[in-house]
Amino acid sequence: MEGGKLKVLTWGAVLAVLVALLAVGQTSLFWKRYAASLLLPATAASTIYQPRELIPGGNEPPAPRVTPELESLDRHSLEMAAAYAGAHDSRALIVSRHDHIVFERYWQGTSFDTLTDGQTFPRVLTALAVGVAISHRLIGWPDEPIGALLPEWRGDPRGAITVRNLLQMSSGLTPPAATRVPWGAFARQRFGTDLMAALMNEPLGATPGTTRVEQAADPQLLAAVMERAARQRYAAYLSQALWRRLGAADAWAWLDRPGGTAHADCCMLARQGDWIRVGQLMVRDGNYRGAEVIRPGWVTAMRTPARSDSDYGAYLRVGSRVAGGAEPYAARDLFVVDGGGGNGLWLVPSLQLVVLRMGTPGARDQSWDDTRIANLIVRGARDYLPPAARPGADVSAIVPGH
Repeated sequence: MEGGKLKVLTWGAVLAVLVALLAVGQTSLFWKRYAASLLLPATAASTIYQPRELIPGGNEPPAPRVTPELESLDRHSLEMAAAYAGAHDSRALIVSRHDHIVFERYWQGTSFDTLTDGQTFPRVLTALAVGVAISHRLIGWPDEPIGALLPEWRGDPRGAITVRNLLQMSSGLTPPAATRVPWGAFARQRFGTDLMAALMNEPLGATPGTTRVEQAADPQLLAAVMERAARQRYAAYLSQALWRRLGAADAWAWLDRPGGTAHADCCMLARQGDWIRVGQLMVRDGNYRGAEVIRPGWVTAMRTPARSDSDYGAYLRVGSRVAGGAEPYAARDLFVVDGGGGNGLWLVPSLQLVVLRMGTPGARDQSWDDTRIANLIVRGARDYLPPAARPGADVSAIVPGH
């Protein structure tokens, strides 16, 4: 008992010292961030993510809003999906079909325009921007070794890692252990002031392309490759290649230090409703409201199962295995952008359907069913055809006597 009290008092003293340091400004940027991550709630991203760099947007109106019935969606199914989302710490549920917004529901005082933390959504922006860079011949091809663009790794075995390996989270690099202690490599990588140095210190632990490991290094290195290839800062290229062209509002990338490296793996502040634009682009394979933003075929390539893990493509979940789902997805071509922190995009190209759910940062919901919302909405489409009823399918299970 006394040991427990001592531990509480010790941590209380540490936090008190950190607060005092913050108050008098006698600590480094790392310590300010580290202390803020301990003292502030996860919803205080705008305070923690300093300094920031502007990602200029097009600041255009969102897609036209129409009733669900005009897009052949069942209103009752949408309401059931909203009830489930609302009961599980959601901040927003937005549904789009054929480039129309057909349903919106918001919680916790938020709206379409609320600035929020994209968590790990920005990874998929990096992959999409790579598609633009390849079409502009800034990057040669997906299997180009990154040593050709990162001189620091020319002649280093890590230089053989390819753009495709980074897209598929299979670089082979060994990430630091995810511990919260301030002297650990993980904390230094996340809150430190030299992100690139931390990444470049990661050792090669496996043959590139053979093992999928979820880590910050892969999308971060991909962003670095784009910066070198385009000779522009990451925020500027992302704006020019993608964000501005989607008409999204201004957004902000978190920097490791003033004028330093942008976090491309996470931590982008944007209007929560603007992520529906990304989904609308992807279900049309790079076309956004009639304009070709990315060459056709790139999003399809992103959806190709990786050799390292057939359930994933380029920062997308594409396989039949469902994380935390009570049943399989109702549409065979459904794929998912998992944004972490409860954020998710479910996309169904065959129905031109996009479902966006924004969660509450820091919330932990063990009862969440990842297929529930998507399946309710998909099955509520009047033109939905169950997989077993599609041409050429085995109908014996649904048609007696066959």
